[in-house]
Amino acid sequence: MNRHWLLLTPLLFLLSMLLVAFNFPTDAARSTLNTSFTHGETLNYKVHYGLINAAEATIELSDEIHHVNERPCYKATVTGRTTGSFDYFMRIRDTWRSYIDTTSILPQKFFRNIEENKYRKRETVDFDHVRDIASVETRRKTDPVRHDTFKVPNNIQDIVSGFYFLRTVNFDQHRAGDVIRLQGFFDEEVFSINVIYKGRETVETKAGTIRAFRLVPKLPDNKLFRSENAVSVYLSDDRNKIPVLIEAEMLVGSVKIDLYKYQGLKNRLNLVAQN
Repeated sequence: MNRHWLLLTPLLFLLSMLLVAFNFPTDAARSTLNTSFTHGETLNYKVHYGLINAAEATIELSDEIHHVNERPCYKATVTGRTTGSFDYFMRIRDTWRSYIDTTSILPQKFFRNIEENKYRKRETVDFDHVRDIASVETRRKTDPVRHDTFKVPNNIQDIVSGFYFLRTVNFDQHRAGDVIRLQGFFDEEVFSINVIYKGRETVETKAGTIRAFRLVPKLPDNKLFRSENAVSVYLSDDRNKIPVLIEAEMLVGSVKIDLYKYQGLKNRLNLVAQN
């Protein structure tokens, strides 16, 4: 993995590992109760590499409902970009976008545009949840456009829609130490990962002191993170369940992704009152 990935990888990994596969109904036309988010929500993050402000990231839902495959969808977009001095030697401008069915919280279409230094990649994925197929179109600079089709599990999530589906999960039904097996489709692959629910904690963020659920993904052997428990993800302990803090111990330092601004939340954020 190229070194310029180090700053935004924890955010990308967060989204990847939140592709939830537990408590899925077997019916392809599932209905998911959502009391956690609605259109018009925006979450803003600062990415710190050690003590340096190195990048910014935004997760947002469009103000309007869109229609894809004759289904009403949320338009969800995640963007990441380096800032300041980091922008001179590892320029990143990445965008991931998903059109998410408002009833099932399943993706109808996924889009990814990667701009990292001189590297460029554009990818579009169309999901057929009746036949359980993902159709992928890939463009890389001057390379010919590729079209591929992949068989995927029932009710598969993409890298963005899985994040929103997780926010519909009732964590009161889980105890500290529970292991949750997750599954999703990303970068032309179906993958699984185990996540340990660690319970409730209170964390300090730039948006305030927030009560949160802590999740620790069990990482496979790799050359990026310091250990298999190197990443901690904190979701707000309220009906929103937004990611408020991500901490990652890398082999070449630590990365922290910190919520600093938010708007359009469907519910009140569980901030701790300050004396």
